[in-house]
Amino acid sequence: MSVLVFIETAEGAVKKSALEATGYAAEIAKKTGSTTIAIVIGTIDAGELDSVGKSGANKILHATDDRLNVPSSQSYATVIAQAAEKENAEVVVLAKSALTDAIGARLAAKLKAGLASNVTELPDLSNGFKVKRSIYTGKAFAVTEMKSAKKILTIKKNVFTPEETGSVAPIEAFTPTLSEAEFAIKVTGEEKASGEISLTEADIVVSGGRGLKGPENWGIIEELAHALHAATGCSKPVSDLGWRPHHEHVGQTGIKVSPNLYIAVGISGAIQHLAGVNSSKVIVVINKDPEAPFFKAADYGIVGDAFDVLPRLTKAVQAAK
Repeated sequence: MSVLVFIETAEGAVKKSALEATGYAAEIAKKTGSTTIAIVIGTIDAGELDSVGKSGANKILHATDDRLNVPSSQSYATVIAQAAEKENAEVVVLAKSALTDAIGARLAAKLKAGLASNVTELPDLSNGFKVKRSIYTGKAFAVTEMKSAKKILTIKKNVFTPEETGSVAPIEAFTPTLSEAEFAIKVTGEEKASGEISLTEADIVVSGGRGLKGPENWGIIEELAHALHAATGCSKPVSDLGWRPHHEHVGQTGIKVSPNLYIAVGISGAIQHLAGVNSSKVIVVINKDPEAPFFKAADYGIVGDAFDVLPRLTKAVQAAK
């Protein structure tokens, strides 16, 4: 028996969330007396795989078919399923993302496995296999007992910190059997979001709302984000007004984030926005309205004008470096 973990990559680098999933898989393997096998698909930069072993993988399978360099839930699910069968994996772990949401459903069908998404804790193995899941956009939790022989878990980001083992896992070439039918979906173009840091992978996010008064004032958000090595986001009204691109919209109908630190500037705190950020470890709210609903969800709050507070905060961060 083994625990298989899928390593999602972006532009040749291992995603931080994939390392969290690797550590999670390694803990399950320890509890069950099994091994942790990682599956990496497509081209990856040399040296990136070392971090996978250090996060707990005992062995890494690397599928390098050129057709797999463009991520697709259809072909990737087939590769992962074949890897699971090869390694006799009873548990497959994936870090939750848009890609793995699609992979998970296909994989469950291929392996005839149970699927639990948005898992927030290690499974309780004392009496069966029970997992705690985030449901209703983070407003509640559910404990699910999985009775299927094979199990697939998608792990919520930023809820599990892997312990580095210092070990480097051996890498084994893996050649899956793939037909042209696995590549029925063709990518004909790609539009990349601007900015250096992905919202979904960022440790720190700085978001702005209508309190910024216009797109011409977004510089104070970007300056603070740059000083903190953070990603930038915005509220839905800001995106709807065209002040910022839609891919920066944070909220229930936009991107859901779970950084270590979320800074909300000039955002009132509508339920729709809160649903997208309530997994953040620490929330800081900056708003000149002391009655803004967002303060009720904040760990720290600053009542003040963003045009006064942000430049001073940015200067303080820069001075502390």
